[in-house]
Amino acid sequence: MSLGDHFRELRARVLRSTLYLVVATIVALFFYDPLFQLLLDPYNQARRLLGQGTQTQAVITGVGTPLLLQLKVCGIAAVVVTSPLWLYEIWAFIVPGLHSNERKWTRVFAATAGPLFICGVVLGYYVLPKGIAALIGFTPEGLTQLTEFGEFFSFITRMLLVFGIAFEIPLFVIMLNLAGIVSGKSLGRHRPWIIIATVVFAAVATPSTDPYSMLMLAIPMLVLVFASELIARLLDRRRGRGKAEELDDDAASPL
Repeated sequence: MSLGDHFRELRARVLRSTLYLVVATIVALFFYDPLFQLLLDPYNQARRLLGQGTQTQAVITGVGTPLLLQLKVCGIAAVVVTSPLWLYEIWAFIVPGLHSNERKWTRVFAATAGPLFICGVVLGYYVLPKGIAALIGFTPEGLTQLTEFGEFFSFITRMLLVFGIAFEIPLFVIMLNLAGIVSGKSLGRHRPWIIIATVVFAAVATPSTDPYSMLMLAIPMLVLVFASELIARLLDRRRGRGKAEELDDDAASPL
């Protein structure tokens, strides 16, 4: 294909992905109330955890904020629901330029990245109520804490995104290993520093200061990091065996 044909194909795939998102957003508008309650549920759970000790209330400020919030919520829902479709469009545009072995590994990554990201988001949604309760608990006695729901929605989106991306880190480690940048032995040598970096990342990424939320992110990440190190060692051993079986054209024959 010529360069112009590639650009026309890219334009067609971008337009199709945009159409998917627009249609899904319109459909999500009919389910706005359940989506809103799904987002508000971590805040309600946090209020129950706080009890009567701290007074807090969710509010919306501004005349146009409710409409903007509704569009944001439905837009995020559309991105999540249509992710298999627009990811396929990206995949279909890239895959013709890959070799057969590269296509095999990209299929593995495509099949693994989605479930890992979803697991991270689900774990983040489970941890959020305790983190929100810990943050609201810093409100001084005698004051009422008002939670502006637009900012609260942005906060939830960022935190779920952090948890989802955190679960993708081991996958990137394996990709670096396949590219020959990182070896399994080097990961083993730097394992103590990797553990410290993982714990620090979990402490910074979690919304609260309690150790429970930090451990809920750090422990699964450490398990995935150790699994990626094991896979990297197996891949290194397999590559080493393959190189040993190759014949050197400049070496003398045993005969």
